[in-house]
Amino acid sequence: MLINILIGMVMMTTCLLLQSVLLLLTLRIYRSRASIIDSPSIFSSIRVVNGVMWILVLGTSAQIAAWAQLYIWIGEFDYFADAFYFSAVSFSTLGYGDIVLSVSYRILGALEAVNGVLMIGVSTAVLMSVFQDAIRRALSARHHE
Repeated sequence: MLINILIGMVMMTTCLLLQSVLLLLTLRIYRSRASIIDSPSIFSSIRVVNGVMWILVLGTSAQIAAWAQLYIWIGEFDYFADAFYFSAVSFSTLGYGDIVLSVSYRILGALEAVNGVLMIGVSTAVLMSVFQDAIRRALSARHHE
């Protein structure tokens, strides 16, 4: 079980690093689009916020895929589609229970759920920050019209 916990911690660290890089990249892109957001057009803000959201969704999908690849590597799944489905259900903490890991590796599913809660929480916080900033900028631009 200790080996599985260590494997899970390595995956969690990998996901945290990926999330950190994507968040920094996202914020850099967002800042570089400030002039678009400062436009009084609400559609400009929506376009930029939508771009941020898609970067976060792709980052989450990459993390789910990384966990899925781990499950294939350790022999829990033969097909990536099944591993990805299980991983998405675990990462999102939905936990249907229609597919489960073997007793030998079931702790990894729990660790992935913890990882998912943390990473989705971080993405939500960044997205809310972007929304708040975009709203503030749009209102300020309209006020200066």
